[in-house]
Amino acid sequence: MTALTDRDRTDDRWDDGFIARSRHRVSRKAARASGAASAAGPGGDATDGRDGSAADGNAPGGLAVLGAGPNADQDRNAALDAELDEERRAGDEALVRAVSGAGSDGGKVSAPPLSPEARALRMRLDALRQLVGLSRTRLDGTSLAEAGRVLDEAAARRGLSTQHTVVAIAGATGSGKSTLFNSLAGVQISETGLRRPTTAAPIACSWSDGAAGLLDRLEIPGRLRRRPRETPEAEALRGMVLVDLPDLDSALGVHRDHVDRVLALVDAVVWVVDPEKYADAVLHERYLRPLAGHAEVTFVVLNQVDRLPGEAADLVLDDLRRLLDDDGIALGEHGEPGATVLGLSALTGEGVGELRELLAQFTQEKGAATRRISADVDRAAGRLRHLYVADGHAGPEIGEAARAEFEDRLAEAVGAYAAGLAAERAWRRNAGKACGTPWLRLWRWYENRRAPRTLAGLAALAAIGRNPALSPGTPLEKEVTARQRVEQAVRTVADEAVIGLPDPWAQAVRETAVRGAESLPEALDELAVTLGAAVAVPTAKPPRPTWWPAAVLAQAAMTLVQIFGGLWLVGQIVGVLEPKLMPPVLFMVAGIIGGPLVEWACSIAARGPARRYGQDAERKLRQAAAGCGRARVLEPVAAELLRYREVREQYATVAAGGTKLSTTRE
Repeated sequence: MTALTDRDRTDDRWDDGFIARSRHRVSRKAARASGAASAAGPGGDATDGRDGSAADGNAPGGLAVLGAGPNADQDRNAALDAELDEERRAGDEALVRAVSGAGSDGGKVSAPPLSPEARALRMRLDALRQLVGLSRTRLDGTSLAEAGRVLDEAAARRGLSTQHTVVAIAGATGSGKSTLFNSLAGVQISETGLRRPTTAAPIACSWSDGAAGLLDRLEIPGRLRRRPRETPEAEALRGMVLVDLPDLDSALGVHRDHVDRVLALVDAVVWVVDPEKYADAVLHERYLRPLAGHAEVTFVVLNQVDRLPGEAADLVLDDLRRLLDDDGIALGEHGEPGATVLGLSALTGEGVGELRELLAQFTQEKGAATRRISADVDRAAGRLRHLYVADGHAGPEIGEAARAEFEDRLAEAVGAYAAGLAAERAWRRNAGKACGTPWLRLWRWYENRRAPRTLAGLAALAAIGRNPALSPGTPLEKEVTARQRVEQAVRTVADEAVIGLPDPWAQAVRETAVRGAESLPEALDELAVTLGAAVAVPTAKPPRPTWWPAAVLAQAAMTLVQIFGGLWLVGQIVGVLEPKLMPPVLFMVAGIIGGPLVEWACSIAARGPARRYGQDAERKLRQAAAGCGRARVLEPVAAELLRYREVREQYATVAAGGTKLSTTRE
């Protein structure tokens, strides 16, 4: 079904600019023939002009008579042929431009300088492109589909003519949009009538050349592309491309598909409503409400006001404005930017001139495409908001308290505190060996022979039961408990890090932490086996304090005094020495008491160095466990948070809205 009738193709109803040139060429041919006939007399004699046959010096075709005489016919015919050839070439070129759509945008034309609004839009589009790129591996494709479509359509529109403004006329069945379309074009292009639906496919009318690329983007075939009648009013609309759409509530799904497809691509929309269906739910809920952010490129006209008596038209317009306000559409009243609302009658022409003036001014501003793309970016940013913005602090990060708690949990899991205690005991034991009495050392040696200490036992003590490799008898539940501690530490730090993050990014952070925690228990086990065992049972003796030689000398002196007193007493018993019981007993008592006193004093003095040695060992193991946790969990989580901050900055640029375009529609 075509939207054109045979009547539309008649010469008196539609003039596309080529009919007039064809008539002109025909008149020129007739002029040449009549000129040739008038130049010859009854006997074939040429008139010399003295009889008044060329009284005013103008030929019938509008050409001046080149001369009189024998060669006048040849000169006149040659001039006419040359002019006709030139007109034919010009007409062929125009026909090629009309059929192929070539125009001013087909050549190499230097791009005009960008306006501040266009520069702001370019910055927002660049930010949106980076936002999509940074988020592609974190968000699903469905969430980014709208943003990708906006980028593609913006690139396609910006690559086409910026001197044209594409305006679509949309409306419900019987609203009179095709009548309004014909009224604006000055000729009947779109079919009108009582049969529904009347318009089956989008029809375009371009007021100037160079809109072929735009019409190709709208998928409007060449047979449905028209030109308006050349009138003074049409000159004001130069640069506008008007598209008549099928009914948005058509019973045919293909018609609604046409409407949805074209509405997503045009620069502006003129919504035509009638007094009966201006509150139609399909119009408001499916189209106007979702496009509330496109108010600056929206016209809403109440058609058929001639059917409303008295002040009924004003009342209906006021109610229409109320409905638009409920839809969230800003109204361009009192010089403020927003949608334009007016009443008219396409049938009688009432108000059509005002709409034509508004469209002419709107077209001459050449900012509709920028406004439309900016509104599309606003809508895409609004739909992406829940993916990048959530309640909480603006810059999520792992706090110092969370880091410290995480490191404490890892240190507990790896047994850093027990390893430090073991190292402290080892230092004190080594000091006791150096400063203890020989008899006590012999007793300890005997005890060690009875119950020998194994390296596996000390390693198990250092790692709090987390070293099954060194202690095959370690219960399995202790290993599971240690693993659970590590997992709990990772969950805790991840929960702290995702505070203030939107759900998709919070999920990404948690997944990153879980991936890092997969090998963390094994790494901590290795630390406990190597570093923990080395700390608990050092291969080299711990360092000794500076007072150690004096303590050793004092202990040796007490031992010698004890031995001397004993030998003295034995000599008296044997009878070798004079019996004096008190002196040797005093020597022996001094040695027996002095040795433990020296050992006790050394143990008191060794507490500080031993504690420091144990704390140093604990710190080394804690730092090793913390470094392992940072490398596998904290740093990947911090990198994920840094990526989120980057996309958050890009989203802030996208959602900033740029510099609002000021409308001058009054």
